[in-house]
Amino acid sequence: MGAILKLVAQRLALGLLILFAVSVFITFVVELLPGDTCQALMGQSATPDTLHACRQEMGLDRPAALRYYDWITGMLTGDMGRSLANKTPIAELLGERAANTFFLAGLAAAVTVPLAIILGMLAALFRNRGFDRGVNVVTLTFISFPEFFVAYLLIYLFAVKAGWFPGISNVSASDLGLWERIYRTILPALTLTLVVTAHMMRMTRAAIVNVLASPYIETAELKGLGRWRIIARHALPNALSPIVNVVAINLAWLIVGVVVVETVFVYPGLGQLLVESMSKRDMPVVQAGSMIFAAVYVLLNLVADILSIVTNPRLMHPR
Repeated sequence: MGAILKLVAQRLALGLLILFAVSVFITFVVELLPGDTCQALMGQSATPDTLHACRQEMGLDRPAALRYYDWITGMLTGDMGRSLANKTPIAELLGERAANTFFLAGLAAAVTVPLAIILGMLAALFRNRGFDRGVNVVTLTFISFPEFFVAYLLIYLFAVKAGWFPGISNVSASDLGLWERIYRTILPALTLTLVVTAHMMRMTRAAIVNVLASPYIETAELKGLGRWRIIARHALPNALSPIVNVVAINLAWLIVGVVVVETVFVYPGLGQLLVESMSKRDMPVVQAGSMIFAAVYVLLNLVADILSIVTNPRLMHPR
């Protein structure tokens, strides 16, 4: 237990350092972008005097280092500031959007994780046979397509042609029930599922196939145990370490990689908010949203490391 706590402390310290580096990088990249909030809001017809007055009011005329210092100290104290575009507190803007993004990622994960593990186990069971080759071809096909292509394909098939699901995932209404919310989120969740499943499935298959070469598996076969029972009860528990790792990493991707999917389906999540804020050059919102994504990614990678060690304690003692 002490070794795991030490690992957690080291990973948290490294995560904080990474978040600081990400905050500096985001600020640097934002400063390189042409234009600012005043130009985006006033358009090309704005005069130099009105732009100067707007920048003074918003504090955009101050040096970038001072603005970064104010922003990072505010973040450390829990004050994200206000949006430059509409003066709304950033915490309020991000709260509802983050909840929508986590709901979408959670729905996709609830389908993807068990589906990928079961397909990986079946692919290992029927290794180098028709089912194995077929599953690999289908999953690799979907992962090879860009996300927006898969999204538009699903919209065309299930929203335009079949009319089963809405092409626009409007979940902003507060009076929506759980099932109505799931119904409106099915297509973006299915897009994420099709894109992510291949990673988890192939890692599950590879991990189980590697374990099947172990001597104790041969002993189980000599005892007359069924192939499926050997995989489910003996191979899978001993292959959990790499599987848990890839699942946690893909869960992180489900949350931070939703920008394109949310934009296509006009889903009111963090990804779409970042795109809208970037178009308005609303940099405090972009910075805060990016930090949330970075923090989630770092945290889930920490969870992946811990779970890998819990499922395989030998990782605590590398050779």
